[in-house]
Amino acid sequence: MKPFVAPKPIYPLDQWKLIEERFEEQYRQRNETMFALGNGYIGMRGNFEENDAEQRREGVIGTYLNGFYDSEPIIYPEGAYGFAKNSQTMLNVADAKIFQIEIDGQRFGLYSGKVLDYRRELDMRTGELTRFVTWESDSGKQLRIVFRRIVSLNDKHLAAIRCEVTALNFTGQVALYSSINGEVSNQAASDDPRIGASFSGQVLQTESVGAEAGRLWIKQRTKHTGFVLYTSAAHTVEAGVVVLTEHSAVQQLATVKYVMQLKENETVAVVKSIAYYSSRDYSEKELAIKANQLLDEATSIQYSALQKKQIAFLNDFWKHADVQIEGDHALQQGIRYNAYQLLQSTGRDGKTNIGAKGLTGEGYEGHYFWDTETFVLPFFIYTNPKIARALLSYRSGTLDHARARAREMSQLGALYPWRTINGEETSAYYPAGTAQVHINADIIHGLKQYFGASGDEQFLLEHGAEMLFETARFWVDLGYHNERRGGQFCIDAVTGPDEYTAIVNNNVYTNVMAKDHLEFASQTYDWLKEQQHERFTELIEGIKLTPDEPQAWRRAAELMFIPYDEELGIVAQDDTFLQKKRWDFANTPEDRYPLLLHYHPLVIYRHQVLKQADVVLALFLQSHRFSLAEKIRNYNFYEQITTHDSSLSPCIHSIVATEIGYVDKAYEYFMRTVRMDLDDLNGNVADGLHTASMAGSWLSIVNGFAGMRDDGDTLSFKPIVPKGWQGYRFRITYHERLIDIKVTSSAATYRLLEGQPLSIVHRSHELELVVGNDVEVSMDHPLEAVLFDLDGVITDTAEFHYEAWKHIANELKLPFNRELNEQLKGVGRLESLDIILGTAGATLTKEDKQQLATRKNEIYMQLVDQMKPTHLLPGIMDLLQQLKEKGLKLAIASASRNAVTVLNKLQIIDFFDIIVDPDSLQKGKPDPEIFIKAAEQLGVDVESCIAIEDSFSGIAAIKAANMVAIGVGDSDVLKQANVVVSDTEQLTLALLVNSWKA
Repeated sequence: MKPFVAPKPIYPLDQWKLIEERFEEQYRQRNETMFALGNGYIGMRGNFEENDAEQRREGVIGTYLNGFYDSEPIIYPEGAYGFAKNSQTMLNVADAKIFQIEIDGQRFGLYSGKVLDYRRELDMRTGELTRFVTWESDSGKQLRIVFRRIVSLNDKHLAAIRCEVTALNFTGQVALYSSINGEVSNQAASDDPRIGASFSGQVLQTESVGAEAGRLWIKQRTKHTGFVLYTSAAHTVEAGVVVLTEHSAVQQLATVKYVMQLKENETVAVVKSIAYYSSRDYSEKELAIKANQLLDEATSIQYSALQKKQIAFLNDFWKHADVQIEGDHALQQGIRYNAYQLLQSTGRDGKTNIGAKGLTGEGYEGHYFWDTETFVLPFFIYTNPKIARALLSYRSGTLDHARARAREMSQLGALYPWRTINGEETSAYYPAGTAQVHINADIIHGLKQYFGASGDEQFLLEHGAEMLFETARFWVDLGYHNERRGGQFCIDAVTGPDEYTAIVNNNVYTNVMAKDHLEFASQTYDWLKEQQHERFTELIEGIKLTPDEPQAWRRAAELMFIPYDEELGIVAQDDTFLQKKRWDFANTPEDRYPLLLHYHPLVIYRHQVLKQADVVLALFLQSHRFSLAEKIRNYNFYEQITTHDSSLSPCIHSIVATEIGYVDKAYEYFMRTVRMDLDDLNGNVADGLHTASMAGSWLSIVNGFAGMRDDGDTLSFKPIVPKGWQGYRFRITYHERLIDIKVTSSAATYRLLEGQPLSIVHRSHELELVVGNDVEVSMDHPLEAVLFDLDGVITDTAEFHYEAWKHIANELKLPFNRELNEQLKGVGRLESLDIILGTAGATLTKEDKQQLATRKNEIYMQLVDQMKPTHLLPGIMDLLQQLKEKGLKLAIASASRNAVTVLNKLQIIDFFDIIVDPDSLQKGKPDPEIFIKAAEQLGVDVESCIAIEDSFSGIAAIKAANMVAIGVGDSDVLKQANVVVSDTEQLTLALLVNSWKA
């Protein structure tokens, strides 16, 4: 990974505001995205109200309604059965933001007259976008103009704009024109598959336009879906005197004109209340009635009342969702902006979801992806469970479409679409679309996580269980028990999260997530049967679920095939991934990324190269299925061949890097995530925000730096503080409780603000939380355990090993000396034999090598049998006694399979709490597994351990395990160690304590 250097911030650093201090035409589209407002239904880009010719030509004028789309058949040059039939595109709808100002026949605009002062602010505490402009006309008259805009977070159909005009150096008339323009269209299509749209020209057909009594309206209908949209506006003069009012409704433009008299330094203000209603929510005949009722309510109150309601909503939101970072204003601004835009972009009505670009732009045509459940849903599960429930309700509401898609794909059960708006599949490129069947498991993982954190049995009973069972049916029908693999359950012809590797067999992420899915389905089936019999009977009869199906789920889960490479000690991303040629990263220029825009898919598919986290994502979402050692090995392998061409990737790498102790790397990935849009790191913010990455920045703090994990029964935390921070703070909603977590470099403080008492886990220690009683825990890792290698540390059986190997080498007539013997320290028997054979260029069969390894051990054991307590190395007995008196846990972490025998001969076995069995290891030293396993078996964190070794590979293993390393021997050889002593007599309790403090 190329080192990340944070660019200079584009916008001034403010912890609660996004500020633009001057207008720059070349960044117009980017800023239209960044200053977008929304409420989960209405999304308004940050277009200027004056709607001048330059904006119409150079900008992307956009207002979007979540879930409001049109559709048309997808034209395939060569089609096939089962291809997605129809496109779906979120439409750019009638523009009601228009507010034009005219003086002496000249329209206000940033390209006419003279701009004396300019400032725009998006305030995340008030939910208001404000623009301040001081402008001088060609005739020398100066105006102070303020536009205030709110998209109501309390009523999804409502938005409002307040236009304030102050005459600074004259007395006279000013004309205000407020309009709704129905002549709108989406952006033209692009070669970049990430950018919309599939339509060209206007899609919304205008049926009627009206303007009277200060009200404007346009009724329109989509070409193909037949949805009706009613856009309307009402006006209130809050300050100033109107001397003339005129209305016009021409073609697709409805306008009201107010001519107002101003004195010098006097201000006039007109408020425009805007309503959007569509037949997606109400019958066609209700739309105008509903809109007028809403506008009546809106115009009966002052704009300031709307502001107060907006602030009250956001106060509650920030009470639960705010993350505070002490020590970095840029990151503080980033994390708040991301959370705020997630709120603005996410549907809350149970009928809509969140698009990849939210409601800020037309990228990905407004489609919903797996991004929702994998990235966005967890943010709301733990900050606003009601919104999380609404997102899952959308999936429940589209279950029939998923059933139909499964039938179309010749499968049982239900298959959710890869990309969609209405619940039908609309991905035209099936290798990276329909083949990503992991979408089923992603959705159910979200359901499982929501149920575990909320305890919402009602949702599971009424909606979730049916989704769960139908999608479980799909897995069992899609996969099969492969007799050539001993009956293991295999899933073929799928694509995992890594879209640079398509149509493969047994993608690990897919298989592991399917396993979890099937286990959850089986557990839920049993729970319903035992505790919710009435609903159980109703459900199984309704979907015709037979008793043998849950048995098939259990069997498939138990026998799920997980590709594994023994040589590398990692899971293989799929059956063939590790056999591919590695991508030539060294000779790929920076301007050839992202690869998808510069190479044919087949070129990419032939190589070991990842677009985004795949196995690494599995390490996070299915964390309990992988040991820490496995996470380290897999991360080390896959991270180096991941391009992060997807914005979804850096946050996941940050989370896993934190867990495995790569804190600096984790922080670097976090930096790529948290200000991805604020600093336009990918150069495509103009097309819309990266909502999944925004959610990922929250995950990176809460699941990454704070180490939060939720196993469904217990919340646990393992916090760290990144360098440069004084600390951070956030809140979690969990089972109707509100928990405040504050982490500094010295202490972690857990405070239960609301709800019943709760047990949580900090690192490996259980804490009891009660309202009114803060629990503060030191961030220092106490020294809890000391881990010992055997040979060269406890005793010196190295001479025995040397004599045994010398005997075997002589039998084979192979050279062997003490220098070669040094290479065998800490290495297992078969690996040692391979080194001896390799040095001489000799080869043997596997069977012969096994026999020789056994023969060597027999010789060695004959020598060991002569051992006595006097063979303990100097100082070791005193050290063991001191450590035990201090209450420390002790372990043996040796590759020796004769450790128990040796310790018994030395009469010190009772000092040790555990002895790691080397046969239980997947990889030997320098892999850290043996030391990690020792800590796990002792029940302590790796950060609370000191380990003592005498070999280079052993010290490397200790450091890779993120432990303090004490070396015994040559300081040049063992220079990676924290401390090196020349002999064991120098190993004292005082030395270990001082090494720990250092």
